[in-house]
Amino acid sequence: MAQHFVCLTFDLDNASGAIAREMTTPTMISRGDFGMVATQRLLDLLRRHDILSTWFIPGHTMESYPASAASVVEAGHEIGHHGWTHRVPASLGREIEEQELVRGNEAIKRLTGRHARGYRSPAWDLSPHSIDLLLKHGFVYDSSLMGHDYLPYQAREGDVIKLEEPIHYGRDTALVEMPISWTLDDYPVFEYMRLPNMIQQGLMNADLVAENWLGDFTYMREQYDWGVLTYTFHPHVIGRGHRMLMLDRLIRALRDGGATFVTMEQAVAAYRLKFPTGRSERGR
Repeated sequence: MAQHFVCLTFDLDNASGAIAREMTTPTMISRGDFGMVATQRLLDLLRRHDILSTWFIPGHTMESYPASAASVVEAGHEIGHHGWTHRVPASLGREIEEQELVRGNEAIKRLTGRHARGYRSPAWDLSPHSIDLLLKHGFVYDSSLMGHDYLPYQAREGDVIKLEEPIHYGRDTALVEMPISWTLDDYPVFEYMRLPNMIQQGLMNADLVAENWLGDFTYMREQYDWGVLTYTFHPHVIGRGHRMLMLDRLIRALRDGGATFVTMEQAVAAYRLKFPTGRSERGR
C-alpha cells in the first residue's frame, strides 16, 4: 500500500536570525516581531485543517516571545531544537556548540516538559561535531541535511574530504536524518533582504512557488510507493496574507492528492516501520 507523508515544519525564528547577524535596528527587530502575528494565523489554519506539525524554535525565541511559543505547545504541535541563538554551529567550535544544545534543550524542557527529540541546525549547516553531540544528548533525528528529497536515512559521521581524493565516507549512525531542501523553504523565495555584500530578492509570486512545491509532492507520489516530503516555513515569512491564502490552497491540494500530514516524530516512527534496519546514503 502506497504511503506519502507530508511534514509541515515551521522555524519560529522571529528576531533571532537578525540578532545573530548583528542586524538589530528597530525595523529589523519588528520584522521578527511579526512572527507573533503570523504564529496565530498559522495555528488557526492548522486547526481548521486538523493538522499537527513540527515547530523548530530557538531558545532565544522561547524566552523573548514566551506567550507565542507557549501557544504552539498548547495547540499540540511538536517542538524541535533550533539552537538557543540562531548562530551557525559550524562557526562555534565544539564547546560552544554543545552549550547551545544544552541551553536550548533546557528551554524546550521548561516549555514542554521534555527535551526535544529532533534538531534542525540554524542555516542548515552542521559542524564536524554535530552528529556526535546530537547522539550524546539523546536526539532521535536531525533535519539539516539534503542527501535525499523523499527518503529519510541514517546520518553518518566521520567523512574525510580532501580536494584531490575521493570522499572517504564515515559510518552510519543511529541518528535518523529527515532531509530538507532550500527548494522547499519559503525564506529564499519570499524574504527580501539587503545585506552588506548582496541583495536577496525574494518577493516571488506565491502561486508560482506553490506550483513548484506541489510538483515535488506529485513527483514523489508518481515515482515512489513510500516517502516523506518536508516543507520548511518561517512564520514571519509565510504569514503574510497572500501567502497564507496560498498555503491554504496548497494544503487542500496535497490532501486531495493523497498526502498524509504528520509531525516529524511521527514520520520517523513510520520510517522505522518501513526500514527496520535503516537506510544509507553512504557512497551508493
